[in-house]
Amino acid sequence: MATPDALLVIIRHAPHSSNWLREGLDAALVAAAFGQPVHLLFMGQGVMALLKEQGSGGPGQKATLPTIDMLEMYDIDKLWVSEGALQSLQISADSLVENAALIADQQIPGLFQQHAKILNF
Repeated sequence: MATPDALLVIIRHAPHSSNWLREGLDAALVAAAFGQPVHLLFMGQGVMALLKEQGSGGPGQKATLPTIDMLEMYDIDKLWVSEGALQSLQISADSLVENAALIADQQIPGLFQQHAKILNF
């Protein structure tokens, strides 16, 4: 499922509620730019960053979908989404970007164990 030297970045915040999502994506991109394998896990309201249909936030806030679309250029192709978060937010998997992969909540602890480095945003 994961490579042992990969960095796992956990995104828990909605796109426009704070800067946490943007900072998490920036950390992932910087690590990938320096050759670090990076995987992303979207939990809680963070799954809203993967919605196909989303607009920009308030004045001065950029839309996050262009950054999500750019991840693959940096070889960040593991985008896991908590099934429990989707269910609690009543979001269907069909409304997410193409490369989002569902992960059952009971599999998440195993995902954590497969990564020596984890950043939480």
